[in-house]
Amino acid sequence: MPIYNHLLMREEKLMTGNSFGQLFKITTCGESHGGAVGVIIDGCPAGFEVSESDIQIELDRRKPGQSSITTPRKETDTIHILSGIFEGKTTGTPILLLAYNTDMRPEDYADLKNVYRPSHADYTYLMKYGRRDFRGSGRASARETLARVAAGAIAKKYLKEKLNIEIHSYVEQVGNIRANNIEDNLITAENIEANIIRCPDQITAKKMIKLIEKVKQEGDSIGGVIRTVIRHVPIGLGEPVFDKLPADLGKAMLSINAVKGFEIGSGFEGVSLRGSQHNDPFMIENKKLKIKTNYAGGTLGGISTGENIYFRVAFKPVSTISKAQQTVNLENQAIILEAQGRHDPCVLPRAAPIVDAMSALVIIDHYLRHKAQSA
Repeated sequence: MPIYNHLLMREEKLMTGNSFGQLFKITTCGESHGGAVGVIIDGCPAGFEVSESDIQIELDRRKPGQSSITTPRKETDTIHILSGIFEGKTTGTPILLLAYNTDMRPEDYADLKNVYRPSHADYTYLMKYGRRDFRGSGRASARETLARVAAGAIAKKYLKEKLNIEIHSYVEQVGNIRANNIEDNLITAENIEANIIRCPDQITAKKMIKLIEKVKQEGDSIGGVIRTVIRHVPIGLGEPVFDKLPADLGKAMLSINAVKGFEIGSGFEGVSLRGSQHNDPFMIENKKLKIKTNYAGGTLGGISTGENIYFRVAFKPVSTISKAQQTVNLENQAIILEAQGRHDPCVLPRAAPIVDAMSALVIIDHYLRHKAQSA
């Protein structure tokens, strides 16, 4: 008798939690090897210029098969705008974006239909819903993040053009190789995109790539850290209790596949400092109030200070590996699994635009909320 029988729900269960945001709200849909992945954006201001090419730029940074250190799956991730934009401008109505899957290989997962893959969502999905889509993890696949990046591209463009807000996420660490103390002026889109790992430190980037290539050759995977800097955020975004800006950023990042940690400002390293060292002194410079340091990471009391917001996001090693692993099948039998198919040896280079997108979705939502309160 299968191990899950005694836990099957007696009634049909809904999969909720597919939406994100309050005023600028997105709802994603689609599976890894289904027909398409899509997103509905509700609450985008009217009269804003958006084209498919604006969105495609960001999707091309996330798409599979873009380099030797990403999954070999070949998807163009071509975006289609189906509603909400007329004559090149948003109408204020819901925007529907869709990208069709073209390189599906569900047969690659036939042997995994009755197996719990280590560190995957197979077990928990089956326990919760009584069934699961075993084709590349279905809804649990990181392919769902295509929808987030598509929506985030619109948010990111709006923030840049209307508020001059810049969002830059880059790979700071892979395994034990870390790019330390990169000067702020070097954190630019050009430097981040100058190599396939998306690290603005070009020397460290080469070491990271070499490590990932070694791990890939071994049939293994490796994790790392993405660091994000958000510039020119206006003062006052965020609510002081449950909807703190850093809390919503944390929720956004922890909702991304493979994320295991989030820290803002000094984060965990701040515990080694005294209050006299960690406090950010106020000062007057050119007759304007300034904050001398920024250990707080751009927020105080959950509200943006006007300083740069910066945080780090930790990604675990990709769960799908070809090395032999011990696991169990649905018949309670211990087996050895050697996963086949296509997967990333390191998710970091493709995760950078996802972190960008989720950052933009949080900031634009809080901006519109702040604007509504101030009206």
